[in-house]
Amino acid sequence: MKLDIDFIVRTSNNKYAGVIRILLGGLFVMTGIMKLVVPSLGFAFAGQLQAANVPFHAFNLWFVPSLEIVVGALLLVGLMSRLGALLVIGLMAVATYVHLLVDDPTLFPLQPELPTIPIVVIVLSVYLLKTGGGSWSWDLKKSRI
Repeated sequence: MKLDIDFIVRTSNNKYAGVIRILLGGLFVMTGIMKLVVPSLGFAFAGQLQAANVPFHAFNLWFVPSLEIVVGALLLVGLMSRLGALLVIGLMAVATYVHLLVDDPTLFPLQPELPTIPIVVIVLSVYLLKTGGGSWSWDLKKSRI
């Protein structure tokens, strides 16, 4: 089976998709950076990983925030937005699992008790997976060529 690169970048001039993509990209860049540079959030993230028994804890402590920054940057500029949305869905599926499993509110300093944010992000990412990057994206510029 051949991977269809054209499908990954194909999109239309959909302004809703463009706004959603930019907002999600900004969210992921910010949360990734905050997990790396804000000590209290880094400790909370480490506690979440340990409490949920996520494998490769030490690796994921650096890998996940770094991946969030990279995926967020790709979404911000709209480069391979469908691939970025797919990665976001994977990240948020794990975040939902952790959120449901861990019963210590001190490990979620900036989040509500229910996994509302991860679920909303998954829904928005599914929309991007369907529509592509939309307006103001590099994908749209490549689609027009």
